[in-house]
Amino acid sequence: MLTLSPIGQRRWARFIDHRRGWWSLWLFLALFGLSLGGELIANDKPLLVTYQGEWFFPAFKRYTEEDFGGELPFQPDYRSAQVRDLIERRGGRLWFAPIPFAFDTVNYDLTEPAPSPPTGENWLGTDDQARDVLARVIFGARVSLLFALALTAVSALIGIAAGALQGYYGGWIDLLGQRLLEVWSGLPVLYLLIILSGFVEPNFWWLLGIMALFSWLSLVDVVRAEFLRSRGLEYVKAARALGVGDAQVIVRHILPNAMSATLTYLPFILTGAIATLSALDFLGFGMPAGSASLGELIGQGKNNLQAPWLGLTAFFVLAVILSLLVFIGEACRDAFDPRT
Repeated sequence: MLTLSPIGQRRWARFIDHRRGWWSLWLFLALFGLSLGGELIANDKPLLVTYQGEWFFPAFKRYTEEDFGGELPFQPDYRSAQVRDLIERRGGRLWFAPIPFAFDTVNYDLTEPAPSPPTGENWLGTDDQARDVLARVIFGARVSLLFALALTAVSALIGIAAGALQGYYGGWIDLLGQRLLEVWSGLPVLYLLIILSGFVEPNFWWLLGIMALFSWLSLVDVVRAEFLRSRGLEYVKAARALGVGDAQVIVRHILPNAMSATLTYLPFILTGAIATLSALDFLGFGMPAGSASLGELIGQGKNNLQAPWLGLTAFFVLAVILSLLVFIGEACRDAFDPRT
């Protein structure tokens, strides 16, 4: 069982006392959990099929029409009336998810041209390709959050390591590091992404790698300043006098103090990553075409002003996610504030 130190317990208590940040954390975790279980909420394949005394799970395993008494050796379209009649005629039953559409499912049964307004079947309407908006929001939010979390983790590792080395050793290492940061931070990231997208097709890992090359810069100054301040303190000098190696002094003695300021920045790096990915998708330089994306939904809203549910849905989803992360960041800032 994890046991916090006395100062850690006080910080946790201050975080809980920040009611807006505390409830925002729980709401964010709930939304993230729902997005991770998107296949259980939005799926064009049944979660469960009972057929002749057997149980089938088409949402997680591929079956053919022959498994249900059909003639074709291909995966059936479970939403079609023919397949449903084939299964139900022999006493079978199909249990679909609450939203019987995946993010790429085209609804061919629309009574109005796409994009169609919200109905009892498509709760938030459909986009201009007749795909369910709510299903695309769920999977698009999952992609954005996983991308942001992965980018934040990579940025934290690189930024903390670079700042720690510069601040601890100082001298030429710090001088060369600062000059490198000045040059590196001056590179136009968006233009580089646009240029590189002409040579390779962007995908999740490609975008993550390119963004990770630049997103770590914001953490270096925070960690470097803490190491510059702490390396001359008495407890660090005492550790060196006792023969403790540099690696142990950095990791065990100075880094925990530097993490207090670093942790308050992480929620804001998350918001920046989500906004950047949405902007790239909006401009057409983000995830591959057809992928679930909040930025692509914003672009559809711009191109279909007669369908306001597209733009409003994307706006409210991004506003809620980014607001929750900002509130969590405020609570972390107050919890780790050394003045309290």
